Amino acid sequence: MDEYKVKGLTCANCTRELQEEINKLPSGETASLSYNTGKLKLDSTVDMNIVNKILSSDGAYIENDEEDGHNHEHHTGVNWIALLSISVFFYIAAFITEQWINEYVAIGLFLAATALSGYQTFFKGLKNLAKLKFNIETLMTIALIGALSIGEWKEGALVAILFGLNEYLEGLGMQKARKSMEKLLEIAPKEATILENGQERIVKIASLEVNQIVLVRAGEKIPSDGIVIEGKSSVNEAVITGESMPVEKAIDEPVYGGSINNEGVLKVKITKAYEDSSLAKILHLVEEAQETKTPTELFINKFAKYYTPLIMVISVIVMVLPPLLFNGNWGDWFYQGLAVLIVGCPCALVLSSPIAIVSGITKNARNGILIKGGVFLEQLGKITTIAFDKTGTLTKGEPYVEDLVAYDPTFLQIAASIEKSSSHPIAKAVMRKAEGLALDEPDEISTVSGSGIIAKMKGITYYLGNEAHVNHLNITEKVKQDLIAFKESGMTLVILANELDVLGIMGISDQIREESAAVIANLHSAGINNTIMLTGDHEKTADKVAKKVGLTSYFASLLPDEKVAKIKELSKNEKVAMVGDGINDAPALATADLGIAMGKGTDSAIETADIVLMQDHLGKLPSAIRSAKKVNSIIKLNITLALGLKLIALLLTIPGLLTLWIAILSDMGATILVTLISLTVLYEKKDKATM
Repeated sequence: MDEYKVKGLTCANCTRELQEEINKLPSGETASLSYNTGKLKLDSTVDMNIVNKILSSDGAYIENDEEDGHNHEHHTGVNWIALLSISVFFYIAAFITEQWINEYVAIGLFLAATALSGYQTFFKGLKNLAKLKFNIETLMTIALIGALSIGEWKEGALVAILFGLNEYLEGLGMQKARKSMEKLLEIAPKEATILENGQERIVKIASLEVNQIVLVRAGEKIPSDGIVIEGKSSVNEAVITGESMPVEKAIDEPVYGGSINNEGVLKVKITKAYEDSSLAKILHLVEEAQETKTPTELFINKFAKYYTPLIMVISVIVMVLPPLLFNGNWGDWFYQGLAVLIVGCPCALVLSSPIAIVSGITKNARNGILIKGGVFLEQLGKITTIAFDKTGTLTKGEPYVEDLVAYDPTFLQIAASIEKSSSHPIAKAVMRKAEGLALDEPDEISTVSGSGIIAKMKGITYYLGNEAHVNHLNITEKVKQDLIAFKESGMTLVILANELDVLGIMGISDQIREESAAVIANLHSAGINNTIMLTGDHEKTADKVAKKVGLTSYFASLLPDEKVAKIKELSKNEKVAMVGDGINDAPALATADLGIAMGKGTDSAIETADIVLMQDHLGKLPSAIRSAKKVNSIIKLNITLALGLKLIALLLTIPGLLTLWIAILSDMGATILVTLISLTVLYEKKDKATM
């Protein structure tokens, strides 16, 4: 598939019609033209000359040179403003002339105003009429011919001017949303400095290869994902995670393409070619996200297709029935029928969704929340239940020493001395707890599978492990009580004993993330009714985490396939989102109505989930849900406004009060309102951690 940037698309409805024309061409059935992104994708075998002809029939064109296109667009904007300004000047002059000088001079000025602001629409409409294609331009052309043929010069001119202004503003709204999206895409670095045989060389980002070494100076962008091999610095990862706090990076730590090196010089070994990097994936997903149509949008497009012909039939009925059946004046009712045609314009209706959706996706992307399509944004606003995986989602996924009882003052030092050479996660937790203590070197160490370690140190044999590991001892009542208390609170036990006595007990658990409780409370206030934890861990641990975090319920001891079954069961009555860290949760993420993955760009998470939280914590989830709900309510409000204003205008035909300018104002008012309301998504109070 080839991709082209198309400029000059006038409205969402016209874009849909252009795409339908291109789809009829040989090999053109897979072509897509998006009003949201201004991109045309089509098979390389399609005849481009015909495609250009189809596009130019609506004043659109394929941009060849970026600079050129920018100027063209800029000039078009200026031309519109200039033409409309001159038209308004003529219109006012005509009014004055009519009163004070000569009616015929005034008519000439009214006609000049009409011609200046309406000529493009008029000719497009005539072409459409010839093809029997009825869209807004056709309706406007019929209305202009009608108004001028019955001598309504003033109204004809006003219709042309207001319609011109409407078209200009409509284009401006979408352009604003697109610009905001393009700004997001500009964060990609353009060049990289690579080191080869001690020499520096600047290369284009696309030519970067895995294992090349790049040099990143202070203030520069890291070109692609990699690992620091020399240097130390703090890095701003806001473009990936939406987090504004810099992250300290030292040797062997991973860095993400697009993030900014704040101070020192870093040497980075590239681990992913640019197109596979987190940033490239994010930008690609965000661009793709705008292409997908939401159910509401698909419905509106279908509706617009049948709606315009229906309005034309109503318009003919209004023109013909009253004079035939009720002795109405042909001229008056012909005029009313023309006004009905204008009321019927579907522009505001078709626009009610795309600007809000693009704004919502962009706003979230700036916050490090990837929503892979308008469909998922719409879904997110409808979610009532969220199921969470425990490990790595509500908890940090790494054990820590939550509590300990030392019956001997040397307990921690001996335990850490035994554990220091082990790479087991529990050993690491013990080492973190014993930081700063002077450790000894064990003489002998042997592992007993499933229960623990036996070590000899300074002639004494030590046993470090679980309960089964110390069953050679007579345990005192005090120790028994402590063991029960630790188990009751859902901790994993690590016991240290010698041949005679227990020296101490440690309770190990998975550390709950600091933000989990606040996020859950925030989700409840954002309108989520049920927060549920699904975990493979045992009942006691699950109960403790659920209570501490404030969840509404939990299910423990679940195998991966049981998690999937649970999600299916929950989905019967609720709209369910599943949040997981994306690696072992892929099946559950795929089963839920909405899969939300955490993790800074883990590949499987990005692939499987519908939404990815790039921060690797849940902090931004409530604001994403709020913005999705806002987008959904804005779309509903827009549809109500677009149809409501039209309905009011149509009802005015019953007493015969509908005038052309009321008709155009009802349409234009709706379009402007819909555009402005949609853009409020972007200007919502910004989170502290936006880019």
